[in-house]
Amino acid sequence: MTEVEPPDEPPPTRWRLPPPDQAADDGIVGIGGDLEPGTLLAAYRSGLFPMPFGRRRIAWFSPDPRAVIPLDGLRVSRSMRRSAGRYEIRRDERFAEVMARCGDAARPGGWITPPFLAAYHRLHELGWAHSFECHDADGALVGGLYGVRVGGLFAGESMFHSSTDASKVALMALVDWLLATGAELLDVQWPTPHLMSLGAVAIPRAEYLRRLAHVVTAGGAPGSGSTLHP
Repeated sequence: MTEVEPPDEPPPTRWRLPPPDQAADDGIVGIGGDLEPGTLLAAYRSGLFPMPFGRRRIAWFSPDPRAVIPLDGLRVSRSMRRSAGRYEIRRDERFAEVMARCGDAARPGGWITPPFLAAYHRLHELGWAHSFECHDADGALVGGLYGVRVGGLFAGESMFHSSTDASKVALMALVDWLLATGAELLDVQWPTPHLMSLGAVAIPRAEYLRRLAHVVTAGGAPGSGSTLHP
């Protein structure tokens, strides 16, 4: 097993993030703040993740239940295995393009706005955010996913495909990498039918937070500025 060297810590957030177990029924624990690297890392370490709220604000979520994919529980179909032989997988070579394709405005439920694109690209440049990219025989990018790695946690954010099983093959490669580098927790946020078909399970928020506390690395300093409120 090869351990992943943690990247350098960015400046800490200036926000006091609310406790993740005090979310409203919709999973929101707070609104406001920023997408600075220190804020994003503090959020993931505490069990939160951001999404746009309205035109310019940010909502921080801690859903109950939480969806995770057990690293020994990914469901790999025969179709996925066949497809894996047709594609070439690369990591962290085309992060910006993967995220842009995930954020295609034509996709239903699109939420990846330009501020999110810029924020996560910065996190990628610092070594905290990663992409897995699926290429066809001509070298075209036909699928991929991206997320954030903090210690033993990988927080999956989004995936896309334009060719059969391409995003699923990228997920297979991600799981292989996580197993090879000592990760323990693959968070996929909400339990959806698609994710459940791939082996995701829904666990209570309290259980997710318990597991998270065992796998995330400490870092940064707690925010000392304003507290985010619902």
